[in-house]
Amino acid sequence: MPLVFLSPIILCGKFVAPGKMADRPVPIAEKRLMDVKLGELGKWLGGRDFTPNGIIAASRRGYDRYYNKYINVKKGGIGGIAMLLAGYVAISYLWEYDHIKHDRWRKYH
Repeated sequence: MPLVFLSPIILCGKFVAPGKMADRPVPIAEKRLMDVKLGELGKWLGGRDFTPNGIIAASRRGYDRYYNKYINVKKGGIGGIAMLLAGYVAISYLWEYDHIKHDRWRKYH
């Protein structure tokens, strides 16, 4: 049997012992939506908190993530603000579409 030298591996700044590359499996309730497989979606949704406090906490986490990624940066640009304004314009248009639809110029109506 050949002798195999297993050296420690550096992964994300941490030393990982050989043979222990995979950490413990993450519970489905703790996974992010992008990491959930389609078959696990029902269990993942069942683990969410749909109470008013849970919804407020989730929207707060989403706002904090958006703010830290696009607004609170060292070299910021117009991208984060432009994305926010584009979303506002799109939502405003959708909300007012029925009113705008009736203001169109029609030839025979």
